[in-house]
Amino acid sequence: MRARIRYIAPLAMAAALTAACGESGSSGTGGGEAGGDAQASGDACAPVPGDQLVVLEDDRQLQNADNIIPAVNAAAAEANPALLPTLNSVSEVLTTDDLIEMNAAVDVERQAVDEVAAAYVAEQGLDSGVSGGSGPIVVGAADFTESQILATVYADVLTAAGFDASVQTVGNRELYLPALQRGEIQAFPEYLATVTEFIEGDDSTEVASGDVEATVEALRPLAEGYGLVFGEPAEAADQNAFAVTQAFADQVGVSTLSELADACGDGSLILGGPGECPTRPACQPGLEETYGLEFASFQEYDAGGPLTKAAIQQGEVSLGLVFSSDGALAQQ
Repeated sequence: MRARIRYIAPLAMAAALTAACGESGSSGTGGGEAGGDAQASGDACAPVPGDQLVVLEDDRQLQNADNIIPAVNAAAAEANPALLPTLNSVSEVLTTDDLIEMNAAVDVERQAVDEVAAAYVAEQGLDSGVSGGSGPIVVGAADFTESQILATVYADVLTAAGFDASVQTVGNRELYLPALQRGEIQAFPEYLATVTEFIEGDDSTEVASGDVEATVEALRPLAEGYGLVFGEPAEAADQNAFAVTQAFADQVGVSTLSELADACGDGSLILGGPGECPTRPACQPGLEETYGLEFASFQEYDAGGPLTKAAIQQGEVSLGLVFSSDGALAQQ
């Protein structure tokens, strides 16, 4: 796990891991029925079922900062001085809650991407106060919902600024970053930590971190050598996160992972996630080492996908790995 368990397509990757992980609820480390070990150790933080999921704040920055950040072809940015400032106007307002709501509108409510993006641009006033653009700009998108929404938001705002903007789905990072380098597309909504690690290219070292400013500082010289420039990061982030039910959070009285560690010292927590979680530094080992959390058992499901979310909601696990901008986190 470099920046997060998956790099591009959360829905596609979740489906693949679901097939590989076997039956829901099979234990990766603890064995036995979910909740059995919890009762033996205590029950203060045993699973609490509920429909509403809530992410606990990663207040010690265990996860790398995968904030949304505009990536632009360097030559295009030089030729079009209004390009980066226009995209930065999106970063100024975009929040993780915005991503959750837009993802939910498309994935849950089945609204069209174009309609959701246009409504967001209008609601935030992003179609006014931007200008100076001219000429064609192609915004690239990966083949999953969030990327499609963000690319369309970018294109709508660029159009409002005077550019002739369009969206082109390019595929995964191995395809779209070279296309961005070559100028076949001119802009792309990227993920800060993941793109930093991708461009750096050395799996033996990690230059990204949970510190947004430090990761941006590491990215900029790498991008220059790659023929790209990056704008300002948004508050919005799509990264690995750990969720509980709202009922659990209310019962235990927690909103952060540090508070969870303070409240759950009896070893009654059950963790759910993909099969690699017990060995990945930013998953179970990181929760144990960074926060001092103790787990009764680990239950194997998928990577932030429907099985893990269902396990949290149904009370099979106390805490599960999700993606921080998942539409399933929208307030019901």
